Amino acid sequence: MGAGCGTLSALHTNAPLYSLLPPLLSQTFTAWCNSHLRKTGTQIENIEEDFRDGLKLMLLLEVISGERLAKPERGKMRVHKISNVNKALNFIASKGVKLVSIGAEETSAKEGLLLWCQRKTAPYKNVNIQNFHISWKDGLGFCALIHRHRPELIDYGKLRKDDPMTNLNTAFDVAEKYLDIPKMLDAEDIVGTARPDEKAIMTYVSSFYHAFSGAQKAETAANRICKVLAVNQENEQLMEDYERLASDLLEWIRRTIPWLENRLPENTMQAMQQKLEDFRDYRRLHKPPKVQEKCQLEINFNTLQTKLRLSNRPAFMPSEGKMVSDINNAWGNLEGAEKGYEEWLLNEIRRLERLDHLAEKFRQKAAIHEAWTEGKEEMLQKKDYETASLSEIKALLKKHEAFESDLAAHQDRVEQIAAIAQELNELDYYDSPSVNARCQKICDQWDGLGGMTQKRSEALQRTEKLLETIDQLYLEFAKRAAPFNNWMEGAMEDLQDTFIVHTIEEIKGLSTAHEQFKATLPDADKERLAILGIQNEIAKIVQTYHVNIAGSNPYTTITPQEINAKWDKVKQLVPQRDQALIEEHTKQQNNERLRVQFANQANIIGPWIQTKMGEIGRISIEMHGTLEDQLTNLRQYEKSIVNYKPKIDQLEGDHQLIQEALIFDNKHTKYTMEHIRVGWEQLLTTIARTINEIENQILTRDAKGISQEQLNEFRASFNHFDRKRTGIMEAEDFKTCLISMGYNLGENEFARIMSIVDPNRMGSVTFQAFIDFMSRETADTDTADQVMASFKILAGDKNYILADELRRELPPDQADYCIARMAPYTGPDGVPGALDYMSFSTALYGESDL
Repeated sequence: MGAGCGTLSALHTNAPLYSLLPPLLSQTFTAWCNSHLRKTGTQIENIEEDFRDGLKLMLLLEVISGERLAKPERGKMRVHKISNVNKALNFIASKGVKLVSIGAEETSAKEGLLLWCQRKTAPYKNVNIQNFHISWKDGLGFCALIHRHRPELIDYGKLRKDDPMTNLNTAFDVAEKYLDIPKMLDAEDIVGTARPDEKAIMTYVSSFYHAFSGAQKAETAANRICKVLAVNQENEQLMEDYERLASDLLEWIRRTIPWLENRLPENTMQAMQQKLEDFRDYRRLHKPPKVQEKCQLEINFNTLQTKLRLSNRPAFMPSEGKMVSDINNAWGNLEGAEKGYEEWLLNEIRRLERLDHLAEKFRQKAAIHEAWTEGKEEMLQKKDYETASLSEIKALLKKHEAFESDLAAHQDRVEQIAAIAQELNELDYYDSPSVNARCQKICDQWDGLGGMTQKRSEALQRTEKLLETIDQLYLEFAKRAAPFNNWMEGAMEDLQDTFIVHTIEEIKGLSTAHEQFKATLPDADKERLAILGIQNEIAKIVQTYHVNIAGSNPYTTITPQEINAKWDKVKQLVPQRDQALIEEHTKQQNNERLRVQFANQANIIGPWIQTKMGEIGRISIEMHGTLEDQLTNLRQYEKSIVNYKPKIDQLEGDHQLIQEALIFDNKHTKYTMEHIRVGWEQLLTTIARTINEIENQILTRDAKGISQEQLNEFRASFNHFDRKRTGIMEAEDFKTCLISMGYNLGENEFARIMSIVDPNRMGSVTFQAFIDFMSRETADTDTADQVMASFKILAGDKNYILADELRRELPPDQADYCIARMAPYTGPDGVPGALDYMSFSTALYGESDL
């Protein structure tokens, strides 16, 4: 009975009988069966053929047991035969006999087999396997199973859902011919039955499952390889993205720095102010996106390194010149150029403002002097003294003495003109040639006037002995009128002089000086009346003594009318000067308001940024709760910081108003806009990096299966040895930390560990590097040996693999990835086209080069 049960099990799965029983056992079993069936008149000649319909099997069991079995099915259809076999098997099982390899009736096996069929046929249109009866009536399910594993056996695209007979016969014929699966079912029975026999379908489908079990093993191996290749492909894409982003950012910096280092000055204030406006646009519009790119680049770099460590890959080393440190160095050079460029712009604007003021002052003084010198050369060259009377000679002499006094009084103005021209040259005034030419002309003319004055003086002195009388009143008038006239001209010049100030104190100083000048006007008016009194005295003498004179003062060209006219002009300019000072005072008050307005905001924002930087530093060290809680809190914290941005923008607006008003200093605050900008950018970058650190910790935890408790322990250990509370462990502290955790470290072993956690040799260990190291120590990962074993399965246990095998088992892109990178196999057992999957597996984990 025991031997028979084993054979019956084989019959139920429809495997060839003699492939399961040794020849001797088969003969013994046949003889044993015939000894029991002899008295029924039935004989067994071929177990496989005679037991196939189940009738002789049921008869044998009735003889052996002495009991009646269920009524057998009489018919030629295979479903009848299967039913009889099942009845026999059920009877055997009812007697407590354990049947091996019969899984069609087990519920869990049925569910598993159904899921296997659904998964394998999912990609095929018109196939929807929901059960083991009507889902198989159209035959497409059987064809799909065969095509999925052996696509060369069936042209699935030519099958039609409305032709079930062709589909079923195709599947049954191919299965019997190429897969060694006997025909258990007839296509006519399935098509002609409303609900095909479930057990018969399951039995037949299980034959496919066993036939393709080797493919299942290969699929598992292929899945492992796909997973490893997907990691490599994703990492390579991240590396390419980093290289591209780094190149773009460095190229932008390379293009921008020469613009910032261009110190070619402009000739006009308008042109320089346009440069300043262009710089403001750069800071407001062009640079902020690059700050974001730089921050994102660092985050992508850290994430990539984390993924490489988690997948047991070597650290990513960017191309030469594209390390994060290289980008930071280039960024530092950019910011240095920015600072120098802004300082240069403001200094140039100050210089041009000063130049415009000096140039206007030069033109005013030169115009006044040129007006004064008009006609002086002709006067000095006259020979009128040769034919003059004695009184006329004396008058000419006195007139000349008055002119010398006037000439001396103008010496100061000429020196001022020369000094202003010299200053314009030193400040590199763009129109210096014309200024120099005009100044030179004035100086040359002045030297000529001096020489001519000396010659005329000598001539008059030679004739002075011939002159005995002189009109003292004319002379006194001339002597007093000349300096008073010069004083009025100076006063008008001062009252019309332009001024440039930058503070309230400076304008107050000018106002005080102006008030002091106005206080001198009463005395000046007395002097004017006194001078006019001399002229009145002359007129009285002429009228009284009937003196015959030429009507005008021979000693001076200054007339009382001219004195009065200039005096009226002075009185007219005084209130104008008052108004100009008032307007400037208002302007400086507004400037002071702008300073205070900026300072009030800056004195709040600056400490706020410093406080937030400190808080972030503490948060990164003193984090509690789950990583998800920490990430949520940090993102809320980041949102609160980003919401502060309008205040920064408002301060930028205040700063622009200050620059437009040409305000160059602010005693009310120690913070400049540049301080605020740099602090704000550092704040955004720091919170983004902190969030990225938590994201990488989550990535590490999930990938490595590390519990929250382990992460908390790692954090506590790190914080304990982070002596300076900077979020970084020094190398010696890290070594002490490892010893405290049970590591027995020699110098070589510690050097090896440091090369892992500190690939850039900075002499310190970040928290993320510490977490990655501890994760590798406590978690399991895929290894090169595991990947190699998976390839060996796909290769059918060969030491090499073929391109066709890779394309059959892997998705197209990953198959191409392997084929492009695998070296040719050079072993003695190789064939043409053989590929070396062993060296490729090793290279995936950085132990050799792809």
